Amino acid sequence: MTTRRSFLRWSTLAVSLSPVRSLFALPKAAAVKPIVVSTWDSGLAVNAVAWKVLKPGGYALDAVEESAKSIEKEISCCVGLGGNPDREGHVTLDACIMNEKYDCGSVAGLERILHPISVARKVMETTPHVMLIGEGAQQFAVANGFKLEEDKLSADAEKSYKEWLKKSEYKPLMNIEQQQGKTPKRAAGGPFAPNQFEDGSFNHDTMGTVAMDAKGRLSGSCTTSGMAFKMRGRIGDSPIIGAGLYVDGEVGAATSSGQGEEVIRLGGTHLVVEFMRNGATPMEACKKAVERLVKINPKKAKDFQVGFIAINLQGEVGAYSVNKGFSYAVTKADDGGKVFMAESYYK
Repeated sequence: MTTRRSFLRWSTLAVSLSPVRSLFALPKAAAVKPIVVSTWDSGLAVNAVAWKVLKPGGYALDAVEESAKSIEKEISCCVGLGGNPDREGHVTLDACIMNEKYDCGSVAGLERILHPISVARKVMETTPHVMLIGEGAQQFAVANGFKLEEDKLSADAEKSYKEWLKKSEYKPLMNIEQQQGKTPKRAAGGPFAPNQFEDGSFNHDTMGTVAMDAKGRLSGSCTTSGMAFKMRGRIGDSPIIGAGLYVDGEVGAATSSGQGEEVIRLGGTHLVVEFMRNGATPMEACKKAVERLVKINPKKAKDFQVGFIAINLQGEVGAYSVNKGFSYAVTKADDGGKVFMAESYYK
C-alpha cells in the first residue's frame, strides 16, 4: 500500500533523477541551410542561379529574385515575355516576392517589362503598397528605370497562338506526366518546360521558389505569364500574397503551381504555413492543404492540378499535389540539386 511517506520518498527520488534523465535527451538536429526549392524540374536550373547567391552567404531575398529573373528571360520556357498570350494576343505577367519580415511586393497584368519580379521588389521596397496592376504597374516600372520592351510575341508563342485561334478552345492541361503520348518540349540544352508540348498544347506557366540562407532568413518568389490563352484581365494566384506565395520568418515558407483559381479560394500557401505553425511538417502541411482543396469539390479536383512546396526553419522540405505529375527541385549543401516527384491525392 502506498503511504503518504512512501509517495513523498518516490517523488523526491524522481525529482533528483530528472537532471540525470535530461542528460540523455536527444539534441535537436541542426537546421539544413542554405537551401532552395523550386517548382517543377525546370526549377533545377533556377536553383543553380539562387545557389550562386546563397553559397557565399548571400541574402535569401536576393537569391529568389535572381532565380526568378533567370527564368523570366528564357523565352523558351514560357515564363516571362516569351510566354503565351491571353486570348486577345497580349502577354501579361504576374509576380510577387516576400521576405522573412513580412515585407512583400507584387505586380499583376504587367506588359512589356522583362523582369516583373524586380518590379515587385521595387514596389515592396519603395512604396506603401503591396500590389500594382496593369497600366499603373507599367508606369511605375518605367518611372523606376525598367525598359519598355517591344510589343511582340516570341516565335513559339506566335505559332501556338495562331494554332489556338483555329478553334479558340480553352482547355488547360494538368501536367506533363498525365499527357499520354505527348512529347515534352525542351529548352535548348536544358530541361523541359513544365507547360509546353510539341503539338502546341500548354499547361500552367509558373515558377515558384522558396529559400533559406545561411543566417536562417527565409524568402520566396513567384513569377508567371499566366495560363495560356486566358481571358483578358485574368489574374491567378501567383501575384497574390497568401495564395501563390507566403513567407513567415518564424515558421517557414510555401509556394504553389497549378490552377490559380483553386489556390486563391483556399488561401493556399498561407494555409500551408499555418499548418506548419501548428506543428505539421512541410510534407504534412502541403498534404493537409491539398486535402482541404479536394474536399471542396472532389469531382472537379480530378480535372485540375495544384501542387504546393514548403520549407520550415529546420530546412525540412515537403510537397504534395492534387494529381500525380507535380515535380520540384531541391538544392542544398553543394549537392548540385535533385528533382523529386511529389506524392499526390489522386494516384
